[in-house]
Amino acid sequence: MSGVGKSTSLGELARRGFTVVDTDDAGWIHEVDGEPLWREPLVAALLERPRATPLFVQGTVANQGRFYDRFDAVVLLSAPDEVVFDRLARRTDNPFGKTPAERRRVAADIAEVEPLLRQGATHEIVTTRPLGEVVDALVAIARDPGTARPGRRRSRRPR
Repeated sequence: MSGVGKSTSLGELARRGFTVVDTDDAGWIHEVDGEPLWREPLVAALLERPRATPLFVQGTVANQGRFYDRFDAVVLLSAPDEVVFDRLARRTDNPFGKTPAERRRVAADIAEVEPLLRQGATHEIVTTRPLGEVVDALVAIARDPGTARPGRRRSRRPR
């Protein structure tokens, strides 16, 4: 979800030497009938590449669930609404979330999309704690994804 700290967390993970991919960056997404979707062959190839460190992939698109069984963990970063809207108002690295229409879209996403993401997630991290703690939690999950939420089928794949 916008404003929860995904990009900030990815930046810190990269600084710590982890492999990160922000699928909001050019090339990873294409629009099909107005819906942004991952370019599935690119994401599949990314997940097949050998790597020395855990891979952290950020994205929120309608077809991401098609890849969930290929991830060791699916982590939802979340924050209370008031925190999200404060971050959107204060951030300077991304203009999204400044206009009333964009803020309405964010509110709708929180109400409609976040519950769906939560259902598919194996873990959730509330990002109101300091960045270092959020990233430490992400690293701990990457190193030992542990057990999934009850009822979620897990498929461990080499990193």
